[in-house]
Amino acid sequence: MTLPPGLISPAAAASPRPLHLLDRQSLPAWLQQQPATVRQWLQAHAFDAAPGTWLSLPAEEGRAPGAILGVGERHDPFSYAHAPFALPPGDWQPVQAPEGAALEALALGWALGSYRFDRYRKAPRAPAQLALDADADTLAVIAACDRVRDLVNTPTEDMGPEQLEAVARDIAEAHGGRLESIIGEVLLEQNFPAIHAVGRASHRAPRLLHLTWGQADAPLLSLVGKGVCFDTGGLDIKPADGMRNMKKDMGGAAHALALAELVMARGLPVRLSLLIPAVENAIGPDAFRPGEVVATRKGISVEIDNTDAEGRVVLCDALTYAGESSPDLLIDFATLTGAARIALGPDLPALYSNTDAVADGWLKAGMDHNDPVWRMPLWRPYLRYLTSRVADIANAGSRMAGSVTAALYLERFVPEATDWAHLDVFAWNDSERPGRPVGGEAQGLRAAWAMLKARYGGWGGAGNGLPPPPT
Repeated sequence: MTLPPGLISPAAAASPRPLHLLDRQSLPAWLQQQPATVRQWLQAHAFDAAPGTWLSLPAEEGRAPGAILGVGERHDPFSYAHAPFALPPGDWQPVQAPEGAALEALALGWALGSYRFDRYRKAPRAPAQLALDADADTLAVIAACDRVRDLVNTPTEDMGPEQLEAVARDIAEAHGGRLESIIGEVLLEQNFPAIHAVGRASHRAPRLLHLTWGQADAPLLSLVGKGVCFDTGGLDIKPADGMRNMKKDMGGAAHALALAELVMARGLPVRLSLLIPAVENAIGPDAFRPGEVVATRKGISVEIDNTDAEGRVVLCDALTYAGESSPDLLIDFATLTGAARIALGPDLPALYSNTDAVADGWLKAGMDHNDPVWRMPLWRPYLRYLTSRVADIANAGSRMAGSVTAALYLERFVPEATDWAHLDVFAWNDSERPGRPVGGEAQGLRAAWAMLKARYGGWGGAGNGLPPPPT
């Protein structure tokens, strides 16, 4: 497996410099084992191994100088994420590598901290490289996180519906999956009217991407991702500051696609179905309008209260289609509401589920892997805020509980007996922090993968011997 930026095989490292991973608690005992020159050096620099710090050590005779990396919680990947661009470039190797979950956190944090989106310009410098043997599962998780970041960071000019389809096709072909794409007017012919309604105004044809993989007798895992490749807000046009980063409105699709790639790459014993409604919410003569009544695949009529609440409109057709196959578990990811950000801020995705076991499993995995999500209530009395006088339901209608009402809208299109979870995710870092550069971000993805492994188990090497899905 190709190593991500920042990580290098110990066998390939060129004279790696020694790196001591210390915190405030372990520093005193370490210092007792050091010569007086080192103790005096740390005292002169008032170095106490606080989280997020580092200090170069004096060179020993015949050896390159090492360094101390100050870390926090050993199982938190972001304890190590400052290192790649704090330390001087070159190869580094832990003097005493951690084990188990701490080793996974070190590899993950170093790789996340090494990430830079460089499609359009070179990074100012290369990250320091860590010589470390990371296991295949950790490397696959890193690749998935980078996949989300790259997709979200790419401007819509280069990541419209057609380009998103090309990425999905490449991933399917790489892992023995199959991709079907239903495009343009064919959406109407095959009864996906809501997806067509949102995307019809763009010069880029709307489409529904459907990736399948796995054994016919395995439990069916259905993933759905909101793929609005750019959101102007439609005729209820967004203000400039709200539209500025709307290339990220396909962040749900990026998460679902990256999670599907993880499932295939690690051979999780499931039958996978990935659905991505890929559209642009554009302004034009054929744009869907406020007050319009849109048909849906489920037969539920939807009054358009606000054209900027388009994500739930494209998702409802995809969720209906997913539910028709009676999946064992249905998960959707979407950059759905600003209300979730107002409630929980940019770092905590809002989790909704109709099943306590699914929600509890995701929450636990989030805490265990330092990738938190926060459960929000499906408070069904708030369906009153989606009342329509001319249709079965409105797509919006009130500023009250905006994230909750969006989730309730989606739930109308999920079969009652189906285990379902919805993650309202920001998919973006709005400030620069170690391991979290400004731009696209994978949130709740690592926790989702851990939850799926716990639910299905038995994952193995790439493909796990699974044949392509039956026709």
